[in-house]
Amino acid sequence: MATATPEVGVPTGVKVDASFDAFVGARSTGLLRTAYLLTGDHGHAEDLLQTALLRAARHWRRAREAPEAYVRKILVNLSRDRIRLLRRRPREAPLPDGLDRHATGTGADEHLAEQHRMARALARLPARQRQVVVLRFFNDLSVAHTAELIGCSEGTVKSYTARALTQLRLILAETTPATADGTGQAATNPSFTAQRLRGRKPAHVNR
Repeated sequence: MATATPEVGVPTGVKVDASFDAFVGARSTGLLRTAYLLTGDHGHAEDLLQTALLRAARHWRRAREAPEAYVRKILVNLSRDRIRLLRRRPREAPLPDGLDRHATGTGADEHLAEQHRMARALARLPARQRQVVVLRFFNDLSVAHTAELIGCSEGTVKSYTARALTQLRLILAETTPATADGTGQAATNPSFTAQRLRGRKPAHVNR
């Protein structure tokens, strides 16, 4: 059955199962966000997701039982394998400072500015810490699942998480507007940083 070609998917002409088309339509946006946070670059994110989806399509009989986890693991592996290449290619131009620091409106503009602040902060973390933060907070994976995906112990995941949150508090403090009493929460409050990462009330960090 013919379906609309998604913005990010497998190349035109590649035959895929209808359930794969449905998966791409439902989850490609979220997976592209994960790829972007892992790489810090929209172009690289689209390349990684295109490759990951193509691999999933080729092995769909195996991937279809847990397709999102399958593609996510490929994204993590690709982002790790291509670190040197990604560093050689130029990143996208950063947003003007005024948008990051002085966005005082509500709704979409403020949310967009916050997303850019967070993405730029993540890009300044070491690659492995960035992977842990993306998987733990943006994908809401457990410590055990995160450890399995990146190939390390659960203790290492917890250590990377703690280091990353400490570093993010310092980075976000540079661009976070002051609170009503003239202080910024991000520099001193770990739970506030975790809440910003998830975009909601944080779950237990060590679950």
